[in-house]
Amino acid sequence: MKVKKGDTILVISGKDKGKTAKVMKAFPKNSQILVENVNMKKKHIRPKKEGEKGQVVQLPAPIDVSNVKIICPKCGKATRIGYKKEKISEDKTNKKFQKERICKKCKSKI
Repeated sequence: MKVKKGDTILVISGKDKGKTAKVMKAFPKNSQILVENVNMKKKHIRPKKEGEKGQVVQLPAPIDVSNVKIICPKCGKATRIGYKKEKISEDKTNKKFQKERICKKCKSKI
């Protein structure tokens, strides 16, 4: 999954289309993310103690990764993500690479 915690994203479909926000949590197995102030759901909470009132709390629900685009920190545009391999060390037997995320528009490191 190309979107990670802390990324700034733009919602491209759904009821919150056009909103920009930060990713709070990622769920790679389900390919979903939790984004602050996007896809808010109401949850009714029962009173815990006698004499206390119940509440209605708004909580963010997970959104699918296919409905968002990452905003590049350098160019500030909503973009797709690519990967670039960078050599860490090179032995005769082992070649070690590190994968980096890059912006498809300005080719800068994200």
